[in-house]
Amino acid sequence: MIIWLASYPKSGNTWIRFFILSLLMGKKTDLNLNHLKAIANYPDKFHFSGLISDYLNLDEVAKNWINSQKKINLDNNLRFFKTHNMLGKFKNYPFTDKNNTIATIHIVRDPRNVITSLKNHYNLSSYSDAKKFLFFKNQILSLSDKEKEKYLNKEKYPLPQFIGSWQTHYLSWKNMKMNYLLVKYEDLIKQPIEEFKRISNFIGKLLRNKFTDETVNNAVKLSSFDNLENMENNYGFTESSISKDGEKNKFFFLGPKNDWTKLLDKEIINEINKEFRVEMKELGYL
Repeated sequence: MIIWLASYPKSGNTWIRFFILSLLMGKKTDLNLNHLKAIANYPDKFHFSGLISDYLNLDEVAKNWINSQKKINLDNNLRFFKTHNMLGKFKNYPFTDKNNTIATIHIVRDPRNVITSLKNHYNLSSYSDAKKFLFFKNQILSLSDKEKEKYLNKEKYPLPQFIGSWQTHYLSWKNMKMNYLLVKYEDLIKQPIEEFKRISNFIGKLLRNKFTDETVNNAVKLSSFDNLENMENNYGFTESSISKDGEKNKFFFLGPKNDWTKLLDKEIINEINKEFRVEMKELGYL
């Protein structure tokens, strides 16, 4: 059964993944970013092997979401998957169901800070373009031409994901009925020990394992933004996107230093506040 780590892009999913790995393996392993492969991205080519032939066709991928998850769950093990996909249906094909999902950790972030990271990660030329990305209700994530050159001959690479807008993505996962935990990126920054302990308690119940305060504190330390940024600077990170010039973008870009009040002009701020007013108020962002 699957435990989803679900988020809109650039909302802290990788941070949570590394914390979970640190929680489970931190005292036994000298962790680095390569260990993140232990919590795979979904959907990935590897999960659909033998099910489809055109891996970049979202229609084919969506048609086989449930089939691939049934195949994954044949061993009856619990596993974590990172996804940016919306919860719900694409052309009447459901993303997941109660037979394949046991729980969800849903990570959200203030869209006024998400927009800055989107601009960097997806090589968007302006905040206006990043805003269009953020607002587009039919937004699909797929490999860029540069990424296709990098991945297409490999056994594993990310498949298209239907993510929608920041608003529709948040509302879709909010409807998850089974073992649901909402985590706000901003709370992880303000009170990391308390928030990561909340996550560890949630995971502990699912895994039937009680984590000690020492284990949690050690995992928080290992997964700090500074530590992750240093790992990327020293060893690189395979999940970094590729710029238009063929160079890798910095994945851990600004993190806690990302401050929309210093980076966005008033027009962009007002448009985001207006578009997502209800959801932002609900989450305490307004």
